[in-house]
Amino acid sequence: MADPKKEFDWFDKPTSRKLLWWVLWITCGITVVAELFIHRHPHFGIDGWFNFYSILGFVGCAAMILTAKALGVYLKRSEDYYGEPDEDTPSKDIDGNAS
Repeated sequence: MADPKKEFDWFDKPTSRKLLWWVLWITCGITVVAELFIHRHPHFGIDGWFNFYSILGFVGCAAMILTAKALGVYLKRSEDYYGEPDEDTPSKDIDGNAS
């Protein structure tokens, strides 16, 4: 039986990835340049700083990633959590076939 041709998603193509990176960088550049022309009405002293909201978003995202990493270390189970497999029990692959 021949292997079916693997279908690639649009995001798997190198040209699509390059296009997405370009769109990301252009969008970031437009928002930084727009920050120069937009007059903000700060409610607190710090939120009137240049690019405050981009810095806040970056710091918030970095904090979420670090928190998730710390939780992963704390909540991780050991490899033998479910016990050692019996020698009499045949192991099964992903499809459920005994090996």
